[in-house]
Amino acid sequence: MNDPKINVTPLIDVLLVLLIIFMVITPVKPSRFAARVPSETERRELVTPDPETLEVTVTPDSQLTINGIPGFGTIREPQEMTQRLTAAFAERTVIAESMGIAGGPVQKTVFIKAPRATAYGDVAKVVDAVKASGADPISLWIDDLE
Repeated sequence: MNDPKINVTPLIDVLLVLLIIFMVITPVKPSRFAARVPSETERRELVTPDPETLEVTVTPDSQLTINGIPGFGTIREPQEMTQRLTAAFAERTVIAESMGIAGGPVQKTVFIKAPRATAYGDVAKVVDAVKASGADPISLWIDDLE
């Protein structure tokens, strides 16, 4: 009895046709992503900030502040900041439960603001520390776009 053999010629033909199609399509793909940066007038509109907004700022000397209040540790030792954010979220949960919104949404949004000269790794450490406090979502605050 003869062993069955797979004929790979049609498979190779199909692969070659696909290869040619992808080679033709590749140069047609868009090569850049255009983003619209808001104009100066759009950014300067007066908007009242949400009172529950939490802003963690990294100062040029690597100190951490929450909503402009200093004394929450440094980039290397962010435990005080993490504990304060965790306490703030716990307070918000208790307030929501006392208002009869048990299990309801509690705002845990945190914005992180750092100078451009701050190293990427240092900002990543701050993001990790904020995430450890239970914050969600975490956003990077960008000022002075060039």
